[in-house]
Amino acid sequence: MLPSHPAVPDPGDVGLDLPDEAPVGSVGIGVVAPYDFALDRELWRWVPEQAALLLTRTPFSSLPVSVEQATTVGDPDTVAACTSSLIATRPEVVAYACTSGSFVGGVAGEQALVASMLASGTPAAVTSSGALLMALRHLGIRRLAVATPYDQRITDRLRAFLSASGITVTASTLLQLRGLIWRVPYGTTVELVREAVARDDCEAVFISCTNLPTYDLIAPLERELGIPVLTANQVTLWAALRLAGIAAIGEQQRLLAVTHHRPAA
Repeated sequence: MLPSHPAVPDPGDVGLDLPDEAPVGSVGIGVVAPYDFALDRELWRWVPEQAALLLTRTPFSSLPVSVEQATTVGDPDTVAACTSSLIATRPEVVAYACTSGSFVGGVAGEQALVASMLASGTPAAVTSSGALLMALRHLGIRRLAVATPYDQRITDRLRAFLSASGITVTASTLLQLRGLIWRVPYGTTVELVREAVARDDCEAVFISCTNLPTYDLIAPLERELGIPVLTANQVTLWAALRLAGIAAIGEQQRLLAVTHHRPAA
């Protein structure tokens, strides 16, 4: 005869020092990412203990990184459906974590994405491109250098989006990648950024694409360049957490250190 297993004891009966509830994070931050997003771990690095990331992805597509792919993953109906899939987890905010997918349709396209997410039931919504604009306003930045892993067509769409939003792009550099962007070495990105700011007339630099690793580059590049270094994942998490009433964490990152809005000159 098999031995019977004792009932699971009540922790209070055996003197275990346990919290009343499991530490799953009291504030849910929904994230809709493209199907090829590979940097879940990087996103978590900006998240304090009281928050929990609740991720979902858009449906798979066989398209390479391109304007066509950005348009596909940035379709408002698709993003709305993904947002709906998160509602049962009761997020305080949902972030669409794709830069190209949120700027490819211009300012109106970005606004349509936010509207579709709100219509799906989330209390608040933000996109990566919208978060970038929030960060630029927060820092009082009007002149921006841009570094991207994209081809020229996508990079031009980013420049157009920023221009329509009142931001002057002083220079842009690009890698012209068609995929596997998460495998780009840090050193390659550093050189791309240095090239973008070489003209020395920008107030900040933005590293685009949520699939490009950047967390460890921000602080050292800010020390070297003497200007804010903004990245797609950084601004997305900063804005989403801010909308939920929580401060993002990250040492020596200027965006996170500035607590009050700075008017543009």
